[in-house]
Formats: sequence, C-alpha cells, structure tokens
Amino acid sequence: MKMFIKLSVASVSGAVVYLIYNVNQTLRKGMGTLEETNKTLEEVRNAVHGLTQESKQLIHSANQITTDVKGKMENVDPLLESAQDVGEMIHNVTNTMKEASLKGRPKDLSTPSAPSTRTKAGGVQIKLK
Repeated sequence: MKMFIKLSVASVSGAVVYLIYNVNQTLRKGMGTLEETNKTLEEVRNAVHGLTQESKQLIHSANQITTDVKGKMENVDPLLESAQDVGEMIHNVTNTMKEASLKGRPKDLSTPSAPSTRTKAGGVQIKLK
C-alpha cells in the first residue's frame, strides 16, 4: 500500500510539473504576443502622428490656395463688371441705331403687320388665308 501511495504521489507530482511547464510555455507565448502588440501599437501611433502632421500641412496649403483664389476673384470682378457695362452700352447703341433706321424709312417699308379689319365694336379681326 505504501508503494501505491508513493507511486500516486510521484504521478501527481509529475502531473503538476507537466502542468506548470505547459502554463509556463503558454505564458511565454502570451508575453511574446503582448510585446509584438506593443510594438505594433507604437508603430501605429507614429504613423497616425505622421498623418496628422501631413493633414495639418495639407489643410494649411488648402487655406492658402483658397485665400489666393479669393484674391484673384476680387481682382477679376471689376473686369467682369466692366465687360458687362460695355455689353450693355453696345446693346443700347445697337437699339438706338435700329430705332433711328426705322424712323428714317417710309411707312410702307416699316415692319410688316398682319392684315386686319375693324369690326363694328371697334375690335381687331385678323383674317387668315
């Protein structure tokens, strides 16, 4: 019986040693994974920091371009207004010339009108062919 107890104690001790060995191996692998995770997180932080700096520079450049475009648009606005004024003046001159040329024509050469006859009530009646 003593032999059986010694054998049981030895097998339990062996099982405990084997269990401790396996737990130790698992913990070592877990530590290695945690170290890799920490390195990856540090790399991600550095990458995000770099992207943040690039984004700030991009926004700054976009603001400068916007300011430049606004300034150029303000410089072009008077030219466009002048072009519009010139267009209106040409339109007015053209209309004046048309009116003057129509006034100088004989009455029968002026703009053609549709033949009409007056009705008894004084309204206009248009005859169509």
